Amino acid sequence: MLERIIAACDGASKGNPGPAAWAWVIAGADGDVERWEAGPLGRATNNVAELTALERLLQVLDPAVPAQVRMDSQYAMKAVTTWLPGWRRKGWKTSAGTPVANRDLVVRIDELLTGRDVEFVHTPAHRADGDRLNDAADRAASHSARTQRPIGSAAGDDLPPPEPGAATAGGRSRPAGAKPARKPGPGGSSGRSLKARFPGRCRCGRPYAKGETIAKNPDGWGHPACAATGAGGA
Repeated sequence: MLERIIAACDGASKGNPGPAAWAWVIAGADGDVERWEAGPLGRATNNVAELTALERLLQVLDPAVPAQVRMDSQYAMKAVTTWLPGWRRKGWKTSAGTPVANRDLVVRIDELLTGRDVEFVHTPAHRADGDRLNDAADRAASHSARTQRPIGSAAGDDLPPPEPGAATAGGRSRPAGAKPARKPGPGGSSGRSLKARFPGRCRCGRPYAKGETIAKNPDGWGHPACAATGAGGA
């Protein structure tokens, strides 16, 4: 029996939408990062960055070898483990009859997963006691998003240090004088809401209009109900 490869992927968007990037890491036999890569996306949303990270990881993994993929994005996780079969049956539309957000990426991921043994594991993001592989992918994606430059082990690069103020798997960092983060509400929502200055698309796949009340969720901004319950658009 082939030994399962352990990997992680993550995306970053500085502004959501804003300067974005994707990253993946693959562990060696000792469980530490053996190889990794990150690349810029220009201006994109966090969800696009998360899905692109998974797509790029699946491209480099051997399809004949079982893999475990660790992700911190609830949207990307539910997209591939819960919503995708229904979207495919409905002709790539949600239960509300609207087109699936980021369809090209979702369809490509569906193709890459066909006939493969891939186990998906959700890992909490930005936790001092979090997953080391997810932390490494997060650091690489954040660095590439900020610099808009590709980096990776194949080019001889070292993994970037944590972004200022970021929590890492080795300890928690916060700039001097910074206020603690607001305590999350149900489903990971911070409880912060405001009127949308521009139209956008929620993590559930449905759009919201300019002026509509939206709330912060683990993947960006969207409908308050989705932020509170973690619901998606299956």
